[in-house]
Amino acid sequence: MNLDELKDLSCSIEEELKEEFEKVSDFIFNNPELGGEEYVSSKYLADKIKEYGFKVTMPYCDIDTAFRAELGDEGETTIAFLAEYDALPGYGENNEAGHACGHNWIAAGTLGASVVLSKLKKYFNGKVVLIGTPAEETIGYKCNLVNMGAFDDIDAVFQMHLEAYNNVNCKALAMDSLEFTFEGVAAHAASHPHMGVNALDAVNLTFAGINAIRQHVKSDVRIHGIISDGGQVPNIVPDKAACKFYIRALDRNYLNEITSKVINCAKGAELMTGAKLSYRNFENSFDNIVNHPKLQKIMKKNLERVGVIDFIEGGDGPTGSTDIGNVSQVCPTMYTELKLDINPMSYVHEKEFLHHVNSKEAYDKLHKSIKAMVGASLELYLDKELLKK
Repeated sequence: MNLDELKDLSCSIEEELKEEFEKVSDFIFNNPELGGEEYVSSKYLADKIKEYGFKVTMPYCDIDTAFRAELGDEGETTIAFLAEYDALPGYGENNEAGHACGHNWIAAGTLGASVVLSKLKKYFNGKVVLIGTPAEETIGYKCNLVNMGAFDDIDAVFQMHLEAYNNVNCKALAMDSLEFTFEGVAAHAASHPHMGVNALDAVNLTFAGINAIRQHVKSDVRIHGIISDGGQVPNIVPDKAACKFYIRALDRNYLNEITSKVINCAKGAELMTGAKLSYRNFENSFDNIVNHPKLQKIMKKNLERVGVIDFIEGGDGPTGSTDIGNVSQVCPTMYTELKLDINPMSYVHEKEFLHHVNSKEAYDKLHKSIKAMVGASLELYLDKELLKK
């Protein structure tokens, strides 16, 4: 059986199993859990993939809601699909969690690609791996998995995400997450203000310093923050105050420069006010994504084969940050965005997006994503020279 015939067979298998994959999306969508708390979702996915003969390790890399499922030959081409299943806070009914980023769709697509390849295993030598990666929206546990060597034996990684565009040249900014805490001295704000050291002043001066450097950074830089602790009552000089910032840039090396400048703003506020500064990374630092050029060509070809066209070019489109950027720094990665054909358009992290990520339209794109990821994987499994390139 040649490659095209094998791809046709994979599409037929996907069609036979399409309702099963839709049920996966539906279950994860209707059981939303926050990052690091995805006990129901991760167990469901691990149990489901076991039904298809995969060996499952869970917990994985000391992360309770992470898992690794694998099937195939040791020492051969190993391709991994990365499932996500954490939801966002406040997007569901009664202000509960909700899948406004479509991670239910990602979970179903990556599991689906793994299952279809398992049905084709007799036609290639290699290993199929599904890795459950929790808390993409917050902690970013892919960073922990990278640091613990989870991708050391992986030859290529695939994942897709719903978006407003079809894009195989996605950008994702490197990001640092910093919290600054200032400790001052409390005093009565009316009768003895001279005896206090105002920690909130230090926070405000940190914001002022950061705003002053915005003119002097490249256009891809994003710095956005909140006051997470601003004191208790107006008539007491705040003896403790804190602020949190996300700092982003298109390149990790440049981001390191900007992060140092932001830290210096906080240090300057410490000097100006006398409030003692401490700071920490409150979440993992994300690296910028590096989509492999050869994988981009392969994926675009396989998407076109299943009817996905109209790609944006040149890395345009939205630019957030994701922990798969860290994966792409250590392993050839293909992260793809597929658009939903909806009118009016809504975007990820908008409440309206909840109405679309588990819809008939989302399912259409789900099946196309599975077929394309499987087709691209078959090329790598069957052509070792292509894999070397």
